[in-house]
Amino acid sequence: PPAPPAPARIELPSSDAAYLNNPKPGYPAISKRMGEQGKVVLRVLIGTDGLPQKVEVNKSSGYDRLDRQAQEAVMRWRFVPGKRNGVPEAMWNLVPINFVLE
Repeated sequence: PPAPPAPARIELPSSDAAYLNNPKPGYPAISKRMGEQGKVVLRVLIGTDGLPQKVEVNKSSGYDRLDRQAQEAVMRWRFVPGKRNGVPEAMWNLVPINFVLE
């Protein structure tokens, strides 16, 4: 019998390559004044071109303002696209964003 096919080699998308220069989201001034901070986890659909196609809140910071700020920033980011067997493919990826008051 023929050998079973090799499992697909999957490389997940990435946003942490230094050359992508993805800026951190700005901290909303009113959130700073109100002491709002937290971690937002976004679920991002990254296209084969490395551009975000869809950004959803996977886990809220507890503050809509921070969640929206993170979503708006990540929509402008660039990613290294995910690949299946070396071929770029649209994939979902989780992106954590921390809002911490200094």
